[in-house]
Amino acid sequence: MNQIFICTFIFLLGASLNGYAQSSTNVNKDVDRTAVYEQVVKEGYGTPTIYKELGNGHYFEGNYAEAKKWFEKLFETEGLDDPMLKFRYKQTLKALKLDPEGNIYLNPTLAESN
Repeated sequence: MNQIFICTFIFLLGASLNGYAQSSTNVNKDVDRTAVYEQVVKEGYGTPTIYKELGNGHYFEGNYAEAKKWFEKLFETEGLDDPMLKFRYKQTLKALKLDPEGNIYLNPTLAESN
């Protein structure tokens, strides 16, 4: 009887500790990534990867004016090679009611004529 009690106690203790460990691993899930990345840029550590994350983050949040700003910062430093970024940038311009055809990042020949 005593051995059954000890085994049951150890099993329940292990199960409760396992449940606690799994629930405490998601501590950072509510962190606003875009706010963190914007702070990094303010501190002077902006990189194309961070600009891409900021553009995508604002795009998916529906903040199209901010998404446009960060996409253009990315295109100034790295160019527009990724077709998915090109699509998102076009969608951002359309959401802001701007003409994608008259955009210098989507039509490089416009930049050369200026």
